[in-house]
Amino acid sequence: METHEFFKQFLTLISEKVSSGSYSVWFSNLKILQITDKEIIIQVPLQAHKTMLKQQYMDIIDDVTISLLGKEYEYIFLTEDEANDSDILHNKKNEETNITKEKEQEWETNLDPSMNFDNFIIGESNRLAFVAAMDVAQSPCTINNPLFIYGRSGIGKTHLMYAIGNYIHEHSDKKVLYTTSNDFRDDYVEISKKEKGKEVLEYANNFKNKYRNVDVLIIDDIQFLVGNEGTQQEFFHTFEALHKANKQIIISSDRSPDDLKKIEDRLRSRFTMGLPVDIYPPDFTLRCDIIKQHLENTSIKNKVNKDVIEYIANACPNDIRHIIGTIRRLLAYTAMMRPQVINLDFAVEALKDYITVNIYQENTISHIQKVVADFFKITVEDLKSKKRSNNIAWPRHIAMYLCRAETEENLAKIGFEFGGRDHSTVVASCDKIKSELITNETLNDTIKEIKAKL
Repeated sequence: METHEFFKQFLTLISEKVSSGSYSVWFSNLKILQITDKEIIIQVPLQAHKTMLKQQYMDIIDDVTISLLGKEYEYIFLTEDEANDSDILHNKKNEETNITKEKEQEWETNLDPSMNFDNFIIGESNRLAFVAAMDVAQSPCTINNPLFIYGRSGIGKTHLMYAIGNYIHEHSDKKVLYTTSNDFRDDYVEISKKEKGKEVLEYANNFKNKYRNVDVLIIDDIQFLVGNEGTQQEFFHTFEALHKANKQIIISSDRSPDDLKKIEDRLRSRFTMGLPVDIYPPDFTLRCDIIKQHLENTSIKNKVNKDVIEYIANACPNDIRHIIGTIRRLLAYTAMMRPQVINLDFAVEALKDYITVNIYQENTISHIQKVVADFFKITVEDLKSKKRSNNIAWPRHIAMYLCRAETEENLAKIGFEFGGRDHSTVVASCDKIKSELITNETLNDTIKEIKAKL
């Protein structure tokens, strides 16, 4: 079978076995480079693709390959840079026509080039936002416009916005501008400070050229537009001009569009035209992964043991910036004291004036699911399943009720963690348990016992 004919059939079969969203993000931009007797070499857009394909999709990939070629092959995934430099490819890859369009030297994107998709750590709390961001980065101005990313401060919204901007800037000639709502406001207010005449007209034209003569506008912390009616009106007109011209708009906020009560209604309605997507605080596992990543290129990488990583993860439950600050503090203290190893006692001493650790395990959805499942002698998978038998449905009601009562997670997040259920299902479960608690002493005892285990 011809290489390209194989790959065409391969992608067709894959598209039938995964969701359309998964196919669009993880498979649609793959390119086949070479097939040998034992290996199939695939080019991927990002390092993140290599991780996801190997960890999540290899069983499907192997099954499809065997069905088409009759045997297993080892898959090698390479980014474009790796493919160009790799000795694995025995035949030089035909150079594809790269559109190298000149970028205006004077154009300032305001992007931080160090923040990209490859160093964005993915977990359950940010996976949906990551997939949506990649969709926009790979196909700007076509879907999810505007993309509205929201969540509390310090959990990765800005990193994701920089990653989108950097990807578009590197892979196209589109003009990208990152700014904050404060900078937008300051630029607009400056117009009113100018005296009437040529100078104010020139400044106003420069303002419009800066914000409307772009292909991708990324604006951070939109919630700070409150309190200035003129600035909101100007941003509305800027938004309208860009959207009508089919330009990509990416916005972040610390709350959802519906919760931005002091923003004009017409603006809030525009924010929901595309895709609003939230990022939750990182769970314990994701926090540990983030800590390991930030230790990776430091002098203390091999000195820090698992207890220290978990200690820091417990101490910084909601804020990635706090995690990074904690690691810097540990680095500074280590440079001063020069220990041979960094154990838990050393870390506690180094960070004692910087962090306060809750010695109790944080009540997360996954923790509550595990405790409830153990209590009723079922599995967490049962709680997430579609099973409706009473021995599964009743514990599921209790688990949802406890997730609502014992965590700060919203209804949508809880529903998502219970097999993708709708928020109304969570409400119904909570109401059912609340009603039963009024008269059911056995249930009261059960809830108390589970809470004690939590």
